[in-house]
Amino acid sequence: MANSLHHQHECCCHEHEHHHEHEHHHEHEEHDLKKQSTLIIVTSLLLVAAVYIEHKFQFHTWQLLLIYLIPYLLIGHETLEEAWEGICEGDAFNEHFLMAIATIGALCIGFLPEAETQFPEAVFVMLFFQVGELFEGYAEGKSRESIAHLMNIRPDIAHVVRGDKQEDVSPEQVAVGEVIIIKPGEKVPLDGFITVGHSSLNTVALTGESMPRYLTEGEEVISGCVNLNGVIQVRTTKSFSESTVSKIINLVEHATERKSKSETFIKKFAKVYTPIVVFAAIALALLPPLFSGDFVEAFPTWLYRALMFLVVSCPCALVISVPLTFFGGIGGASRKGILIKGSNYMDMLSKIDTVVFDKTGTLTHGQFAVEAIHPNMYDEHHLLHLAAHVEHFTTHPIGAALRDAFPDEATDGCVVSETEEIAGQGIRAKVGNDVVCVGNTKMMDAIGAKWHDCHHVGTIIHVAINGVYAGHIVINDKIKEDSLSAIQMLKSLGVHRTVMLTGDRKEVGEDVAKKLQITDYHAELLPNDKVIIVEKLLQEKGNDKSLAFIGDGINDAPVLARADVGIAMGGLGSDAAIEAADVVLMDDKPSKVALAIHIARRTICIARQNVGFAIGVKIAVLLLATFGWATMWMAVFADVGVTVLAVFNATRALQIKKSINL
Repeated sequence: MANSLHHQHECCCHEHEHHHEHEHHHEHEEHDLKKQSTLIIVTSLLLVAAVYIEHKFQFHTWQLLLIYLIPYLLIGHETLEEAWEGICEGDAFNEHFLMAIATIGALCIGFLPEAETQFPEAVFVMLFFQVGELFEGYAEGKSRESIAHLMNIRPDIAHVVRGDKQEDVSPEQVAVGEVIIIKPGEKVPLDGFITVGHSSLNTVALTGESMPRYLTEGEEVISGCVNLNGVIQVRTTKSFSESTVSKIINLVEHATERKSKSETFIKKFAKVYTPIVVFAAIALALLPPLFSGDFVEAFPTWLYRALMFLVVSCPCALVISVPLTFFGGIGGASRKGILIKGSNYMDMLSKIDTVVFDKTGTLTHGQFAVEAIHPNMYDEHHLLHLAAHVEHFTTHPIGAALRDAFPDEATDGCVVSETEEIAGQGIRAKVGNDVVCVGNTKMMDAIGAKWHDCHHVGTIIHVAINGVYAGHIVINDKIKEDSLSAIQMLKSLGVHRTVMLTGDRKEVGEDVAKKLQITDYHAELLPNDKVIIVEKLLQEKGNDKSLAFIGDGINDAPVLARADVGIAMGGLGSDAAIEAADVVLMDDKPSKVALAIHIARRTICIARQNVGFAIGVKIAVLLLATFGWATMWMAVFADVGVTVLAVFNATRALQIKKSINL
């Protein structure tokens, strides 16, 4: 017991420290941005003053250098430090190194024979580089805010009932099976089911849905929701570490640890690209003067061109904007109830050509419901009324479906007696003065009732009253309201193949596939059969395409892990499925699969726009610089200007529409 309390105390302290560190980190970032803004303003004023002094008074070159060194070192000291640290750590070829040698070179040009001073340009290059860094920090801060938006779902306190007292404790200190009280306006701290009360819960932070959910006694609540009105008591079913809110926070915090192929490419590209550019600039500065016949006269011109070449070639636009784009895409998706576990899955989502669905719990609700009533005698209402009474005490899902379809069954005053369950057939009971039999065809045959079937696909429940056939009720797993639109949206996105896998009978699978316009289906499958079919589909797809599997049950976990992209239903899905999946849909809507693909494709598109724009501008200005047709201002735009524009473009990945019209 003591060890347990000690462990709980450690967990509580750890969570508190983590929360404190997060707030401290956020405050530190804001302080840095303010400091950087102040430095930029002060440097700009000093630079204007230096330019004025240069034109107003006559100074020697070394005196002008001292004047310009003040704003240069003020704004550039951190960049110079980063460059030196990179050299010391063996990572010299980075953007800081490029900016350092380009600006130092520009400062040195003025000391070359008959060369004009480039002191203002050197300071301006460093100044605009810091402006670009400021915009990057601001944009990344906005991206982090969208991710931190989900962190607000973490509850701080739980009101737990212990004996005749109510104790306010950390959610980590509540054991499974304890009863907690949740008041209006409070976050649900732990998963469980309502034992007392009813209320509307706001689930927008988890699912992206703005419509509150009304829940009453016996219904499940998940942590992270906000209780809107009534006081409810909840019996916990999971510890805090295993609760929905804890797992969501963990998913989002670690989502960007898995880098995408595009990001890996950019980092590898920069490590190869930078030394090539540096040595090319050295060659540009030395070789033409050597072959010109007059090295001393030609060197300042070619050195100036080489320095512009270095400034233009800085790869910071690519290194900054591509990861920021993926970060924004993940943040935007999470606000819509789509948790993408890593930016590498953005690549895979954007290439999806085949989507495989599990049926039960994914395309359907996973629970029986009355679909049709065909009476032979009486009317539909009375037939359902009798069947619901007979099934009153059974725990079978069919009985629950009948009771749900006739909710007044418990309060209409009818007396049910002599209930008898006949194995493999059904239930017989006396409702008032009538003997009612509810079951399958074997029961009807046993009592001599002449039954007949219907053309509906599903489970047929036959009803006989006093030995006379009274009709039948069709019970089926109800298709989700947006399943058909989900398939249609996927086809509009260019997904050529949709497949449904189910363990149900062939006629049931065929009926659902036909209603939803699914390309292909496989029925009567065992869990291992699903893996075999997905393996075959993976072999059939193109090399540049990917396959997604969407499921929710424990038996779906192996298939979710095997698919290129495993997508789990997070609201009602099993823990095993959510753990094995790469993407989690928090509101169980199949249509969110299409939205996830749309978000991924848009994110990849924005990243490609940035890469194409940055490389295109750089190549153009590099060619101009090589032939002496570019100015230092062109070089500044090709580096800092392109970076700023790419960062702004990257922030568009955060803006995701809730629904897509395809």
